[in-house]
Amino acid sequence: MAVSFARQAAWILRDKYEGKIFRLPIKDRQQLKNGCPLDYLIGWKPFLNCRIDLRFWPLIPRPETEFWAGQAVGEIKKTPNRVKVLDIFAGSGCVGLAILKNTFNTRVDFAEINSRFIRQIKLNLALNKMPVSRWRVIKSDVFQNITSRYDFILANPPYIPLKNKRRVVSSVRRHEPPQALWAGQEGLLYIKKFFGSLKKYLTPNGQAWLEFDSPQKNKIAALLKKEKFNRWKFCRDQFGRWRWVIIFNSSKNT
Repeated sequence: MAVSFARQAAWILRDKYEGKIFRLPIKDRQQLKNGCPLDYLIGWKPFLNCRIDLRFWPLIPRPETEFWAGQAVGEIKKTPNRVKVLDIFAGSGCVGLAILKNTFNTRVDFAEINSRFIRQIKLNLALNKMPVSRWRVIKSDVFQNITSRYDFILANPPYIPLKNKRRVVSSVRRHEPPQALWAGQEGLLYIKKFFGSLKKYLTPNGQAWLEFDSPQKNKIAALLKKEKFNRWKFCRDQFGRWRWVIIFNSSKNT
């Protein structure tokens, strides 16, 4: 259901200006009328006890991503030893930052190719007061420049098929970063690259968590078989849709 202009304006006044002004500035009013996403106008978004700044316009964190990231937090908390985590295709850094914020035994590397988003990640780490001893940011195209192995690799790659571009709402097409959205005609361009190198970067009992779009489930299963993974688990999001897959670096068959 569409949210009224007045309601969105009230949210901007509350969350961006903290109630210090009572009338929406002309610039904000015009951008809102032009369909600019509300989260960009507010400038930040909550995500698993973190404040995710969006001033460099990375992909806006989605509730579906927040849901599975929360599940990953719960799984990591079960591990008594120190845990090495890679947030790949990191964007705003929301996933890796949520791991740092909600666990105490983790070190997180952030892998991102876009220089603006690298600045965004570092800003979000600073704003959320993450100790520099617990994180590192790496400029990386998929696994380029990655030299470590990880207990958990958390991935939210671009996965929207170009053939479905017209189905995506106009505010997303017009305002969100295209490099974080589109992934070839079938939406699998980066997922294929990710699977092709994944084994080299997981510890012997490591896990990779990958977000995808529900219609891609069968093709992703076929890709996992092609890359000779033996064990994985598909999971549904809070709306009942297939949303992520957990890949286990184990020789044990399902």
